[in-house]
Amino acid sequence: MLRVADAVGDFIAWWGFKAILGRVWTVLALRGTPLSQAEIAKLLGVSRALVSASVAELLEFGLVRRVGSHHHAPYEAVLDVWPVISDVLRTREWMMIEQARVALESALEEAEVAEASGAYVPWKIERMRLVLGLTETAQAFLRILVKLRVPRTIDALSGWLTRASGLIQTLRQIR
Repeated sequence: MLRVADAVGDFIAWWGFKAILGRVWTVLALRGTPLSQAEIAKLLGVSRALVSASVAELLEFGLVRRVGSHHHAPYEAVLDVWPVISDVLRTREWMMIEQARVALESALEEAEVAEASGAYVPWKIERMRLVLGLTETAQAFLRILVKLRVPRTIDALSGWLTRASGLIQTLRQIR
């Protein structure tokens, strides 16, 4: 279980989050029963202070919830993680792509004005348009992705994928 927690921690660290968040969430998700912060710290071999800070952050993301109202109430993992993932994609990744798109539009406009005035343009305008189109396609894909509502159970996911495959087949036939 600890190897899985470490692997999930490494995965979310690759996305720019603290690995401990993935480790704490994974312990709670795999255990299936609520755990206190002290129990989580003992299982992971880390300080209670680190677990406390991690649980606080996971609470803000909506990825864990307190079970009970007393001060040392245990926590459980929220398994429906898609809303958090889509929020991150919508805010962080969307803004990175948008910054690139705006910069490309500006550069393309400057290059077109320069070319129209007869000035030498060292950049290939057609390639700039191509990259701008790729950026806009990435934004369109991301827009679709963040609007998806991914099912939580394996059976529901299987049905969802079957329906999605059917839709893709229908679209291919239309083309």
